[in-house]
Amino acid sequence: MSWVTTSTPDLWHHYGRVRATRDCAVPGTFYWSWSQDAGPGPEILGELTGRCVGDLGAGAARQAAHLAVHHQPARVIAVDGSPAQHAMATDLYGHLAPCLQIVQSDVVPHLQAMTRAYDVLYSVFGALDFTDPHEVLPAAAAALKPGGRLVYSTLAHYLNGTPAQPDAVAADIPAKTPDGEATTMRRWVLQQHVWIELLDAAGFTSITVDVLPAAVGGQRTADTLLVSAYHPA
Repeated sequence: MSWVTTSTPDLWHHYGRVRATRDCAVPGTFYWSWSQDAGPGPEILGELTGRCVGDLGAGAARQAAHLAVHHQPARVIAVDGSPAQHAMATDLYGHLAPCLQIVQSDVVPHLQAMTRAYDVLYSVFGALDFTDPHEVLPAAAAALKPGGRLVYSTLAHYLNGTPAQPDAVAADIPAKTPDGEATTMRRWVLQQHVWIELLDAAGFTSITVDVLPAAVGGQRTADTLLVSAYHPA
């Protein structure tokens, strides 16, 4: 989501559009797992009352809307580089301003402009999957206040079952341009030790990676890595 710019086609134009026509409600919760039907929920983020929270690669901002309504943060900033996703999020949840702020921006420059602004940053299969980790992780570290926390969920393996990468490299995955033409986008699907090494290099501490197993018999079957790390206090 975050790497799409005005000079490239909006490869997220079609994503979530059908759901947005029939589901405008603020979600009562959300899950970190790929199946989105079980496992840990937003409580993983800890106490958010009065905190500044950032959703990186927010898409339609459903998770951000949930936090704004149910967790009493000072502010939730939902960041996404896709014009289509920004417009969809604004249509769905723009009424939640000023607690929910919906921002169209590539994630890395946004974070670079928000030095020590955030208490918590998170991503649910969002910008951490689709942005070079050598760029986004140091930017996230710089945007967090001392003691701040980064939490994100990402694929533990490719959706076709191919193992995750043993190095910090991306793969091209299928995508569609706004007019429906087939193309590809980059996605980082990395092994646990690679994420740990990248986070450590970016200055994070207290790094943990949990595996959330795929739902048994579900339609959306993939294992999830739930990653948590802190900016040193």
